[in-house]
Amino acid sequence: MPGGIEVWVVVGVIVLLFGASAIPKLARSVGKAKKEFKEGMKEADAPDEAEASAKETSDSE
Repeated sequence: MPGGIEVWVVVGVIVLLFGASAIPKLARSVGKAKKEFKEGMKEADAPDEAEASAKETSDSE
C-alpha cells in the first residue's frame, strides 16, 4: 500500500507531465468514464424487459 510520500511524488510527476491546467480536465474525463462504466454495469445486471416478458409468456403456455 503506497504511503504519503509516494502519493505526493506521483502527484508531482503528473503535474510536471501534464501541467496544472490539464489536471482538472483529466479528472473530469476520468469521472465521466467512471459514471458511464457504472451505468453500463447496471444495464448489464438488470434483465431486459423484453427478455423478461418473453420468458413470462413462454412459462404460461
